Amino acid sequence: MGMAPGPTSVGLASTTKKEQDAGAHLLLSSAPAPIRHELPDHKLLLGMYRTMYLSRRLDDKEIQLKGQNRIFFQISGAGHEAVLVAAGVVLKPGYDWFYPYYRDRALCLQLGMTPLEMLLSAVGAEADPNSHGRQMPSHWGHKQLNIVSQSSPTGTQLLQAVGCAEASYRCKLIPELQKRVSSFHDDEVTYVSLGDGTSSEGEFWEALNTASNLKLPVVFLLEDNGYAISVPVEVQTAGGDVSRLVENFPSLYLQRCDGTDPIQSLETMRRAVDYCRQRKGPALVHAKVIRPYSHSLSDDEKLYRPDEERASDAERDPVKRFGALLIDEGVIDQNGLQKIKDEVDVLVNDAADKALASPQPAGETATDYVFSHDVDPSSKDFDTEDEVQLSGNAGTMVDLINRCLETEMARDSRIFVFGEDVADCSREQYLDTLKGKGGVFKVTANLQRKFGGARVFNSPLAEANIVGRAIGMATRGLKPVVEIQFFDYIWPAMHQIRNELALMRWRSGNDWKAPMVIRVPIGGYLKGGAVYHSQSGVSTFTQIPGLRVVYPSNALDANGLLRTAIRCDDPVLFLEHKHLYRQTHNKSQYPADDFMIPFGKAKKIREGTDLSIVTYGALVQRSLVAAKQMEQEGVSVEIVDLRSLAPFDWNAIVETVKKTNRVIVAHEDSLSFGYGAEIAARITDELFEYLDAPVRRVGALDTFVAYAPQLEDAILPQASDVAKAIAELKSY
Repeated sequence: MGMAPGPTSVGLASTTKKEQDAGAHLLLSSAPAPIRHELPDHKLLLGMYRTMYLSRRLDDKEIQLKGQNRIFFQISGAGHEAVLVAAGVVLKPGYDWFYPYYRDRALCLQLGMTPLEMLLSAVGAEADPNSHGRQMPSHWGHKQLNIVSQSSPTGTQLLQAVGCAEASYRCKLIPELQKRVSSFHDDEVTYVSLGDGTSSEGEFWEALNTASNLKLPVVFLLEDNGYAISVPVEVQTAGGDVSRLVENFPSLYLQRCDGTDPIQSLETMRRAVDYCRQRKGPALVHAKVIRPYSHSLSDDEKLYRPDEERASDAERDPVKRFGALLIDEGVIDQNGLQKIKDEVDVLVNDAADKALASPQPAGETATDYVFSHDVDPSSKDFDTEDEVQLSGNAGTMVDLINRCLETEMARDSRIFVFGEDVADCSREQYLDTLKGKGGVFKVTANLQRKFGGARVFNSPLAEANIVGRAIGMATRGLKPVVEIQFFDYIWPAMHQIRNELALMRWRSGNDWKAPMVIRVPIGGYLKGGAVYHSQSGVSTFTQIPGLRVVYPSNALDANGLLRTAIRCDDPVLFLEHKHLYRQTHNKSQYPADDFMIPFGKAKKIREGTDLSIVTYGALVQRSLVAAKQMEQEGVSVEIVDLRSLAPFDWNAIVETVKKTNRVIVAHEDSLSFGYGAEIAARITDELFEYLDAPVRRVGALDTFVAYAPQLEDAILPQASDVAKAIAELKSY
């Protein structure tokens, strides 16, 4: 037996050395590759055929049900069955971890998902283990099998798979963590699949980069059927072959195979998985498959694929070819093969009948599991504010955030801090001679020195990479506290935040969750910040179900709210105003290590009788300045600092509006469609009879922040703007 190819070599199963040298890419042509005759155990072969045929018949059954209007969507895995069953044979359900994509029906069957469970998904039944009726069919997820909930955005699963494998990698580096988190295995592998079109996504390259850099045990299965809906591979990819473009990734074990040949696929997948189990690095298997059906039933491939191309694909149909091989090699005869088919057909029809009779989820369950049902960060369990005891010299917001991170990391070894520039020094041999970075604003200073580079580390300059990896780590039971260096650059991570992080619990019916904290410096009022260091678009995030958004205005609140964010069981966007980081007016002595402020609890920071200001962030201090100025003119102003924006303290708003009968909502967001619009609308809707004047809003101009100081002052709301609004509302 020959040696396995090295990490950067390309293994070509079922070909000679001469053929490899002549042109490995020929294996990926549309012509059928020769099937090997060195067959494995017959029982294994028959089991593989049965699963392949079962997968195809389930596709056909769903297509039939869709034609009868009994289900609502269908997307098939036809043509991909061989390599997927092979992957399922060499991987371990409930032991390894799986991030499949929508073509991976055959993999899930091989791992142990049942036909009934798949058809429950097709009909949108409550008993569907994939999503409990909340996602389209073929969006796989199964808690017992370690199949992590999959979504529709193509490619977002890749970084999460890397984070999943990274959790295991970091667990090995931290002995005390192994006592807190179970389910890690020394040789576990994380599987993630994608289509050839998905390889055009930037997150594919980010995932390969980190997996190769850390030598993570991730098997990437690239299922190349030549089309991304109607776009052919040569339009998607330079040269038409993405594996040629990734050959030089260090430690990446690259293999190519005919993914319609189950024997060749089995050998290839076994080599790839073994390489990862030995912790040599990641592997990528580029499997050439076919797509005999249209992309989905919402697509008609006859509009863009010629008949001769489709006929060529039909000659490589893995189910037909494998059945013929088994007969030719004497593994089974025609009658035996037909018996398997008949048994599968009965099984599929029976499962369809049961699925169609299964109840749909009740309408009143629609909002279940948007957030955790077990841990409520707005409850009294997270409220130690009234008993707070302060000590030591007063510190800034930076100081108290840093202290919270330090004490929480000491308390809980599951907490990891990473992002761009957050470490003191990635080259740890220089730590003794250098002061260290510790973040652009020094918020994470000295954390690496205390807890080590395994728990505090720098990431690539890639925001989706930060959040996607953190989701994978959180899924495994770790508690990432990551930093996006500036709010202005959070947008590359938006797919991961909105479509993955915030949705993980809800879309899986509470089977999966990803509690983590994203710390983000935000806001303007810093001279020279300009367009790309001064944004404040919080309303974009507060309208995302499943995401909690917190925005402290002072050092003490920042400490207590961050501790709540870390200890709660939901994803939290923790916004830290850059202008407030080192202000003297918001400094505080240090609270005890268990100090917490619950979410949704506003703070009345000034009593008043004539009108109220509801605000948060940098506008708190500006409102105080304006209120003191207007007090000299006989106007008594009450100020309520919301502190958390999702959820927000509606009861505090009701109380102050009923008290003063006039209200201003002030924020740094642009006025139009800003966060205050929701508050103002709800006050008008529910408290109209208590108002003696219209609700007034104060916000930024509907533009971005400019570089020139006089333009920045004109664009952002100032204390004078708040004072003017107070005067006008009082005289209404």
